[in-house]
Amino acid sequence: MTDTPDNTQSPGQTLSARAEAARAERLARQAAALRANLRRRKDQARTRQDNTAEDQPCATTQPPGNGESKTCP
Repeated sequence: MTDTPDNTQSPGQTLSARAEAARAERLARQAAALRANLRRRKDQARTRQDNTAEDQPCATTQPPGNGESKTCP
């Protein structure tokens, strides 16, 4: 995803130092929240993928001929 500039300001409008600092803090909080959300979603997807892999039975066509039982990897 690409970062796009924030176009909420009019071209001739300037923010005070206090307003600019508040805006920067807000953008930093938003970026941190987005990173944390992405991390949570990736962890959730990995957990679902791991659970799906564990639920599937071993795909053996015939038992081994030496009397030993074959285990799934």
